[in-house]
Amino acid sequence: MTQTPTVHFEAASTLAVVTSSNEPLLFLSDDLRIIAASASFCRAFEIAPASVTGKRLGELGHGEWAMPRLDSLLTATITGSVRIDAYQIDLKRPDQKTRQLVINARKLDDGDLEHIRLLVAITDVTDMRAEARLKDDLVRDKAILLQEVQHRVANSLQIIASVLMQSARRVQSEEVRGHLHDARHRIMSIAALQRQLSTSAGGSVALRAYFTQLCQSLGASMIADPERLSIQVTVEDSTVPADVSISLGLIVTELVINALKHAFSDDRNGTIEINYLSSGKDWTLSISDDGIGMPIGNEAPKAGLGTGIVEALVKNLEGELTVSDASPGTVVTIRHTERSGPRTDFSPAA
Repeated sequence: MTQTPTVHFEAASTLAVVTSSNEPLLFLSDDLRIIAASASFCRAFEIAPASVTGKRLGELGHGEWAMPRLDSLLTATITGSVRIDAYQIDLKRPDQKTRQLVINARKLDDGDLEHIRLLVAITDVTDMRAEARLKDDLVRDKAILLQEVQHRVANSLQIIASVLMQSARRVQSEEVRGHLHDARHRIMSIAALQRQLSTSAGGSVALRAYFTQLCQSLGASMIADPERLSIQVTVEDSTVPADVSISLGLIVTELVINALKHAFSDDRNGTIEINYLSSGKDWTLSISDDGIGMPIGNEAPKAGLGTGIVEALVKNLEGELTVSDASPGTVVTIRHTERSGPRTDFSPAA
């Protein structure tokens, strides 16, 4: 009995796979004639299955598949000189929307060296690309809206700060005037935070630029004589999530304001230093001054608004806060480690 060559079984197997595939597939001969097409190909591109076999690729439909560049690539794939990977084409048909297709082609190694065959996979990415464009448009619209909101917030903060300054000029009480000035400083520092965060990308904030801009804003609004007082920022190249940066920025704001108000009340020259170091998820933030110092422990004055703000923020960050004598001046240190728990023994003057 004569045994049918193995190559015929492999070809039959390939035909069965192609015709039953759920994906648009074409099985081509070496002269780019169609040996078989999957039913999904015929459905996707509205071609009668009975009219496919034996035709050249460019003869399908109304001639929309007649693409010289695609034919050249398929011919080169048959010779083995190139391989088609994710080749993109636009399929244009009369009175229909242009479809964006991705073509992949492989020479079939079935053991028959005299008859080279080509397996071509076609993926319609029209809807996927449209969804991607829609997503990009939504992201862009959201960014524009967010920018507008940030602009309005910045304007509102400036208006509030101006109203507070005008009110401070009208009141007679020095205590009330002081409270209004403090409120204005806090508003201006929040405006500085907002400006920095609005320029941050990816939901993370670079702390060096962030703290530098913040302290420049505080210095401009609270230091009358830059020759006498200065604020220095020493921060490594660290980035933190936006929500963490807000808490850190508010802590720096309150402690710098506290130092400017109380550490140099005798008109001495001095410097406030902000330092930040990190190692993995552990970090240390310190704010120090070389001013007159402050009572610590039982002699510490009654905690004010600034103290309460700092304690709450440190607790939220799961940090430890300590105050020590810098001789001269004071240093406030906030440490965060994975093992640390909140500790609120900070009692500076507010």
